Amino acid sequence: MRGVFVRILGAAWDVWRAERGGPEAISRRQRARLADLVEFTRSASPYYRRLYREMPETVTDPRQLPPVSKRELMANFDDWVTDPHVTLAKLRSELLSDLSRLGSLYRGLYLVVTTSGTSGEPAVLVHDRFSWVVVNAVVRIRERRSLVGGSEVRDFLVRGLRAAALVASGGHFAGVALTEAARRRAPFIARRLRVFSVLRPLPELVEELNTFKPTLLYGYPSAMIQLAAEQKAGRLRIKPVLAICSGENLSAGGRVAIESAFGCRLTERYLSSEVPALTSMCKLGAFHVNTDWYILEPVDTNYRPVPAGTTSDTVLVTNLANRVQPLIRYDLGDRVTLAPEPCPCGSPFPAVSIEGRSGDLVSFAAADGSSVTVLPLALGTVIEETPGVRRFQAIRTAPGNLTVRLETWAGADRGHVRRAVTERLGAYFAALGAVPVVIEHSDEQPHPDPSGKFRQVWSAR
Repeated sequence: MRGVFVRILGAAWDVWRAERGGPEAISRRQRARLADLVEFTRSASPYYRRLYREMPETVTDPRQLPPVSKRELMANFDDWVTDPHVTLAKLRSELLSDLSRLGSLYRGLYLVVTTSGTSGEPAVLVHDRFSWVVVNAVVRIRERRSLVGGSEVRDFLVRGLRAAALVASGGHFAGVALTEAARRRAPFIARRLRVFSVLRPLPELVEELNTFKPTLLYGYPSAMIQLAAEQKAGRLRIKPVLAICSGENLSAGGRVAIESAFGCRLTERYLSSEVPALTSMCKLGAFHVNTDWYILEPVDTNYRPVPAGTTSDTVLVTNLANRVQPLIRYDLGDRVTLAPEPCPCGSPFPAVSIEGRSGDLVSFAAADGSSVTVLPLALGTVIEETPGVRRFQAIRTAPGNLTVRLETWAGADRGHVRRAVTERLGAYFAALGAVPVVIEHSDEQPHPDPSGKFRQVWSAR
């Protein structure tokens, strides 16, 4: 226990000092940590040992290394991880198939989450304890001013903290897994921290939130926009102190809708399950890359660097904190733009804007003649959690029609997977109160749009 405390204190002290040391001190940390990570990875990961066999002995610049993709890493999962006791088959049979173990540590050591497939294909991600020590230190130290203001602290003290996580349930997704992990660590706050699944029918979700009376909302922007409409209509009656969005892009109109409906400030976070503390928002609303622990490289389609001020085709990220499943020059799939000038806030960390994860709210006809609005991440979860689905796209083509493109895992019976997807979607739409939706399966494989962006859910008309 004493060793754990020392590591937490040491990480927090280093995070605090790095910010005050300026860009050169941050760069020194990054170079040293990258060299250490590459050296360790070569010795402990068979996959990276093969990949780096022609690379220089000492690496301090990520551009010396080849990029990696989610698909490639997942195909080599057991050789990718550095703990031989961790295999994909064991994770699926011993942890991921059991929702009662949400948020628990695998083998008492590792937090495991699955991605929602926003870049086209789900991944299984394993984080060691130190990775989360770094995440907590970065968030608590660098977001202490921008995340919660003085008046909001007073309101929380007066009204109490009751946090509602608006996330997708039904799998070990990061949002629900992290919420349940917090509840496991601190049972005394379990009653004040709850998951509210965006897969639930909207009237049930509204009723549950009215009963819980959250003072903090956290989750997908699309879910909050939908709830803002319910608040305006008078069906939802909550008074949050603060709303925090992440997981999708938030438009200016969406921000106005949420803040005006709930009468509270809204803040955003840009992160991912692979790099959980990639950025911190400053008091001026800019995202700053925490480059002492994460590397972000905006690149074009050929993985060549793009200059600051130019929007990338994708972005490569490196997590310098996680050793059990190294992510080095990993293609995250988002389009980003590094700011060409330092942020006026004075932060030594580079600012970045994101043109990344997005999807359309899609509406279908309801039995009572109205319409049912479905969240893109909720609809996507229903499809991608079907056994055999590797990647998908869902396109609303009419108020009662949905076209689905599927890519299945090797060995899966494509016809069986299609039937299972149709059944799951039918049950989901029925639970929402929609009239029967015609599910049409396309022979097309999922593919990016002409701009190169991979969208999962959208409305064609």
